[in-house]
Amino acid sequence: MSIRVNRTKLAAVAGAVGLIAALSAASVATAAGSRPQHHHDQVRLDRAFIIMLENHSKQSVIGDPNTPIITALAQKYGEAANYFGVTHPSEPNYVASISGSNWFTNNDNPANRFDHTNLVDELTAARISWGAYMEAMPADDPLTDFWPSSADPLYASKHNPFVLFNDIRNNPAELANVKPYTDLAGDLNSPRAPRFVYISPDQCNDMHGGVNHAIAGHPETPCPFNRTDDDPNDVRLKQLADAFVQATVDTIMSSRAWTRHSAIFIVADEGDFTGNAVNGGWDSAAGCCDSPVLPVGDPDISSQWPGGVYGGGLVPAVIIDPSGPRHFVSDVDYNHYSLLRTIEDAWGLPELGFTSDHAQVQAMDEFLRR
Repeated sequence: MSIRVNRTKLAAVAGAVGLIAALSAASVATAAGSRPQHHHDQVRLDRAFIIMLENHSKQSVIGDPNTPIITALAQKYGEAANYFGVTHPSEPNYVASISGSNWFTNNDNPANRFDHTNLVDELTAARISWGAYMEAMPADDPLTDFWPSSADPLYASKHNPFVLFNDIRNNPAELANVKPYTDLAGDLNSPRAPRFVYISPDQCNDMHGGVNHAIAGHPETPCPFNRTDDDPNDVRLKQLADAFVQATVDTIMSSRAWTRHSAIFIVADEGDFTGNAVNGGWDSAAGCCDSPVLPVGDPDISSQWPGGVYGGGLVPAVIIDPSGPRHFVSDVDYNHYSLLRTIEDAWGLPELGFTSDHAQVQAMDEFLRR
């Protein structure tokens, strides 16, 4: 189905955030397609790699004994200590990360389709190569919603925002850039390695969980949901994600595509799911940087929802730039819009949606080399 804006919700959201007042005419013009003005100290970014993890807060990952690699990378390179998910649940965070808005969507419906300008449109127009690498996505069916089944999915399209946008899924040339994760190493060592790389691990390796049966060829299965932080299932999910991050970072850093002006961004889409009924099951609705403001009792959340900012909670965010600062921790508020703006500005691309709201959404340039 196509996304249809609920006019009642739209009015409530606009009234709560002062949307019209917040976006200046200059910002709206930039979002519509004009190029941002850059200062002489613009960062240099040869390639950008995003590794998107799942459903874990900063406090349950950074410093946890079951995620020593992620913690070590945060300590050696850079950590954004106040990085939030945009909202809940998963799908709108992924959509926001490549389009600058969640488009008034707060559900994981695999039938959602989006007709909005996105990062791929900008990259294609600027002739910047890109690749999206989805672990466990079947190579012969990139438009499937679940694999191997909806009852026990290791791959889910809600973690693949590229196939949710009609202008990508309906364009064979663009869709060809959405590939199984097994293609990553070969592509990064090819003469035409993509400059923008987006990586979604499968639901065992991203800390999501929920796979209850062993799947042939996937030793990470099964990986049932955890019930609380650091229960046996959660320990396994964290250990699997840590191992995946280690292997993927090693793959990137040992490839011919890795340069001293490239960067890896390791983030989680949103915080912990703890069954908190007030927040729709999520532990925290804290947010920043133009996270949606939703009305009391919003049907996508809970009848108990008191109204207000519905952010995705504080999540781990690690930035690896070999020529950037070391042992650096920033307390600046960031979210997925900030990450998108960082890439857009570095490459002179138009700023989409809320990334053009410079009063709220800051670029993460402090982690990168100028």
